[in-house]
Amino acid sequence: MNFIVFVNEHYTEILTSILQHIYLVFFSVMIGILFSIPAGILLSRHKKAAEKILAVVSIVQTIPGLVMLGLALLIFGVGNTPALVVLSIYSVLPILRNTYTGLTEVQPGLIEAGRGIGMTLSQLLFRVQLPLAMPSIISGIRISTVYIVSWAALAGLIGAGGLGDLIWTGLSTYNTNYILAGAIPSAILAFLFSGIIGGVQRLATPRGLRGSTA
Repeated sequence: MNFIVFVNEHYTEILTSILQHIYLVFFSVMIGILFSIPAGILLSRHKKAAEKILAVVSIVQTIPGLVMLGLALLIFGVGNTPALVVLSIYSVLPILRNTYTGLTEVQPGLIEAGRGIGMTLSQLLFRVQLPLAMPSIISGIRISTVYIVSWAALAGLIGAGGLGDLIWTGLSTYNTNYILAGAIPSAILAFLFSGIIGGVQRLATPRGLRGSTA
């Protein structure tokens, strides 16, 4: 009951934090997509180099978020910029790995058939490989988005706003209502984004493959 009263009294602050959180998630994932899909295409054509590059990206992904935010804070200062830089870096690996995997798992016979009817490399990519790899790519975007929703909560520590502001305020003041006001919408956003992107993934999956795709 106290929490409901709290929400009624602070709904403007909570709504602003939700919108800031969505902003951080949306733009960091978009940056990750714009980088990762072209990079995944390139790596799929240089498989020897791909193993090393993916290993390096995986190592970067294991660096704690607070460490990355601290480094970004020193370089870019306080605000949205360091948060977007760090979140974009964290969004890269799932999308990059799934793009590479999806493209490399396209059956060679389909590519040979395309070549047999005179398709160019770009036609093979856009008409054969990418459509077949799209479910895997969207799955990577889904995983990345859910991760970023939770990691974006750390952005409140460097003045980027979002639901993390409410959580950290609650932790510093021992106010459970603030913690819940940040944690509950964050969880709802994670489920919401996952559901929406999951629906897109199902639509992007060819009918013949839907039975074998999670």
